[in-house]
Amino acid sequence: MSGPETSRQLRFGGSGGQGLQLSAKILAATLNRAGLLVAFSQSYEPTSRGGFSRSDLIFGDRVADYPLVTRLDYLVALDQSGVDLSRELLDAGSVVLVDRRLVPTAPKCPLRDLRSLPFGETAARLGNKRVANIVALGALVGLGGIVAYETLIEAVRAGVPPRFLDLNLEAVARGHAMTAPQMADAQKERAEAASAP
Repeated sequence: MSGPETSRQLRFGGSGGQGLQLSAKILAATLNRAGLLVAFSQSYEPTSRGGFSRSDLIFGDRVADYPLVTRLDYLVALDQSGVDLSRELLDAGSVVLVDRRLVPTAPKCPLRDLRSLPFGETAARLGNKRVANIVALGALVGLGGIVAYETLIEAVRAGVPPRFLDLNLEAVARGHAMTAPQMADAQKERAEAASAP
C-alpha cells in the first residue's frame, strides 16, 4: 500500500461467551506486530443473560482521532445479534463475514463483500465449538488487506496457552483456507478439471 494509510474500523459481534474479546485481542497483537496502531473497545454481557458482546478495533498508521467505531470496514458476526446491533454502521464499503448457521438474516444493505461461512460447523469438526471465533479470525485475515497470515500465526503462538495452541492453530488455518485467494483459485481449478471432458 502506498501513501499514508487511513484508519480502518472493525467489529467482532455476537453473544457473550463466543470468544469475541479473545479474537480482538489476538488481532490487535497481530496488528501491533505489523507496526500498526490500534484503539480497542469492548462491551460484554454474559451468556447467562443472553447479552450482546462486541469488540471493536480501529487500526492504522496513526493514532485514532476518536477511539470508538463510527462505521465498519469489517464486521465479523458470530450470531444474529452481531449483525442486528451493527447494521447502522455498515455501508457499501463494508466487508461482512457471518456464521452461516447462526446468522439466518444477513444485512440487506449494499456491501463491498458478504460471506456466509461455516465457522461453528468447522469448529465442531475440530472437536471444540468454542474455537469458532478463531476460525472466523483466520477467515478475516484470509481475505487479505488487513495483515499477513504469518504475523497472525506469530500472535496466536504468543497469545494462546500451550495446551490450546495446536487446536487454535488448526482453527486459524481452517478459517484462512475459507477465504484466502490461492485457496479459492485452487478450488476453482479442481472444479474445472473435474468438469473437463
